[in-house]
Amino acid sequence: MKVVGISGSIVGSKTKTAMSLLWEEMVKAYPNAEHVLLDLADYQLQFSDGRNYLDYTGDTAFVTEQIMQADILFIGTPIFQASIPGTLKNVFDLLPTQALRDKVAAIVVTAGSAKHFLVAEQQLKPILSYMKAHLVSTFVFAEEKDFLNGKIINDDVHFRLQRLIEDAFDLAEAQASIRMKREAEYDF
Repeated sequence: MKVVGISGSIVGSKTKTAMSLLWEEMVKAYPNAEHVLLDLADYQLQFSDGRNYLDYTGDTAFVTEQIMQADILFIGTPIFQASIPGTLKNVFDLLPTQALRDKVAAIVVTAGSAKHFLVAEQQLKPILSYMKAHLVSTFVFAEEKDFLNGKIINDDVHFRLQRLIEDAFDLAEAQASIRMKREAEYDF
């Protein structure tokens, strides 16, 4: 099973902190899975211009290919001006409309205040659903008060990250089982 994490911004540290913590916990809990954590700040991505994702080169090709090969996606995003960052939206725009079919997607959101809690419901989940992802129904939301000195200090956020990992893997295993059952019904 291939697990890809996306830290969906090129600025700020809270999303990177949350995704790093999630990643540490996930690697401990599922050491046999293939793990790739993509911090968009580390890549020079081209803007989507309508080409097939296979026609891109360099970092853009690497990031899109990693996402296309994933079984589970953990998507971390900050909320800026009541919206997901353009860098993350660009990643989705680079992919085909059904790129996330048969993939499980789990969401981690960081924001300055609780006022941005519904942004994932109103913006990110519809994009992921449109792209045919199987969504983990709950997401982790961490705000300014959950962080101190570059660390997450709220134990509840730690527990919610662990639960998100479990839920994502459970959903991926259930979906794989359903696919295998359906495929076994065919004689070819």
